Amino acid sequence: MKNIGILRAMKLCKDYEKLGEKERQAICEKRLRELVEYVRANSPYYKELYKEVPSDFSLKDLPATDKRTLMKCWDDWVCDRSLTLAQVERFMEDKNNIGAKLDGKYLVYTTSGSTGNPLVSVCDKTANNVMGGISAVRSFARKEDLKAFMRSGSKSIGVFADEGFYLGNTSIRSRLRSMPWKRKQMAVSSALYPIDRIVRQLNEFQPAMIGGYPSNLELLIDEAREGRLKISPVIIMTGGEYLSDALRKKLAETFRCYVQTSYSCTEGGTVACECTRQHFHINDDWLIVEPVDSNGAPVPDGVRSDKILLTNLYNYTQPFIRYEVTDRVIMHHEPCGCGTPSPWIELEGRTDDVTSFTEEGKTIRIAPLPIYATLKEVHELRRFQVLVHPENRIELRIEEAEGVRRADAFEIAKGRLEEYLKTQGVTHVTITFSEEPPRQDAGSGKFKHIVNRQKR
Repeated sequence: MKNIGILRAMKLCKDYEKLGEKERQAICEKRLRELVEYVRANSPYYKELYKEVPSDFSLKDLPATDKRTLMKCWDDWVCDRSLTLAQVERFMEDKNNIGAKLDGKYLVYTTSGSTGNPLVSVCDKTANNVMGGISAVRSFARKEDLKAFMRSGSKSIGVFADEGFYLGNTSIRSRLRSMPWKRKQMAVSSALYPIDRIVRQLNEFQPAMIGGYPSNLELLIDEAREGRLKISPVIIMTGGEYLSDALRKKLAETFRCYVQTSYSCTEGGTVACECTRQHFHINDDWLIVEPVDSNGAPVPDGVRSDKILLTNLYNYTQPFIRYEVTDRVIMHHEPCGCGTPSPWIELEGRTDDVTSFTEEGKTIRIAPLPIYATLKEVHELRRFQVLVHPENRIELRIEEAEGVRRADAFEIAKGRLEEYLKTQGVTHVTITFSEEPPRQDAGSGKFKHIVNRQKR
């Protein structure tokens, strides 16, 4: 793939939307074949994986991949042969590098799924420009909201976990590094801060747009209704978790603006954008989404999958081809009333619980993301689950990392969690070690990192 600048990426996205179905299919097929040809020549991992794949292959001829396998052979996976995982991990040891470019070329992102097996990803300039082009052209579901945002000074703030190399946090900090004059228009507030500190930042910044996880934004509703939060955004954009209809309605009524969401992941950027019918339209010019069952077999339209296989057509440095993502979706190819021709999905997102604690008669509500982000940085843990019971009791279920004693992993995690809760004003808490392993809900089959077991 030739280098693509941000303006070129935006034009490609706009032009694609005007094409007929056959022309669109031809573009995607061409991009897939060019990508496969490139990885065969430049990635030792894919060269070996595809040695039996014929030259006239179809997508389903390509073997699937997954996070754990790829991380084990990271150095052979990437197509820039000068890159090593050790080099990237050294870069990530300094949190001041968030948003900076490794070797002046690559933004670094990281994430962790329900398995606790972290992904370390690098994106070159073209990959980041394509992600930016998709966002610029397709992120607003309604034109009137884009116009209102621009009339209001285009001031936006994201409420994210700001101490890690996460997709949203890194993207914003990268833009602020390259365009420091944007600091009056763009900001980040840490989801790990106490709610009163977040409220002060929002009041001082007066954003036209707020972005963040639904569970964090939910905490702002009471702050606004009780008069402590005094802002008038023209749009709220959520992501990273499931946005329920009830919460969407509460946010819209409280802040008197349109509320929308999107489907993004570190491996693919913005995979799907929400339309006015609240359908997630896949950005299928740059990403291929295959719904499959637990055995990797295709799932037909209208049936919920157990996971998806994701192919990223624009990341040539670190290719994700038929990459397993444990999100459940329902695929649709029937026309959407919004007029967008791309296929759309229904999404079952992450649904961790908001919890609450009592301190000196005061109720302190805490969103799940800060708790998750705190324990994710405990590298002695392979996987974890936090169950919050009445009377400030926490049950911690863990799987220890390889070579770590389980009791040691628990003590480290317990200490980190206690330290974080103190920053929120929770000083009286009992954290117990559970013999139970982290597990999915028996009824829904969903995995939650943070589970509220309090009476509601």
